[in-house]
Amino acid sequence: MKWSWLILVGILCTIVFETTHAMSLQEYAEKPFGRVLMLRHALAPGFGDPSNFQLRDCSTQRILDEVGREQSRQIGNAFRNAGLRFEVVYSSQWCRCLETARLINMGKVQELTGLNSFFQGIVQREATLASLRKFLQDLPPDGDPVLLVTHQVTISAITGMGVSSGAAVAYDPVSDQAQRVTLPTD
Repeated sequence: MKWSWLILVGILCTIVFETTHAMSLQEYAEKPFGRVLMLRHALAPGFGDPSNFQLRDCSTQRILDEVGREQSRQIGNAFRNAGLRFEVVYSSQWCRCLETARLINMGKVQELTGLNSFFQGIVQREATLASLRKFLQDLPPDGDPVLLVTHQVTISAITGMGVSSGAAVAYDPVSDQAQRVTLPTD
């Protein structure tokens, strides 16, 4: 009983710390933290993907519902209202990420295998993360922010932060530091 109480207190302290240290989208737009904004795909009800998952067949994947589609459009509107611009939006190859990236309507969508989900072992975790780390390492240290639409496991592996659907984390590949960015849809 004593241990479960301590674990609960630790979880609550983590939630309070992360919530109080989040930056608003407007703050991020005015003075971006790092170059990278990692966005988890919008709401796609369910857990994981079906056992018959096929990369190029959306009917075999967990996909956005209408709430997720509207959430994607709202995120894009929030980005535009904050004055953010992205020349290219990089996305996981999963249908829910690609659809999120297209519906936010912030620029050309380019697939990036390093953003794919390794949650169920569909792709190899270490190879996927190595690819993403190489991409991040090769980014010039300055310039416009880069938007990556991906999965919870990928964001968590890089930043150490868990995120809900449609949530964002700013990441600085140079310092390897991350900070939550509060979106109006949170």
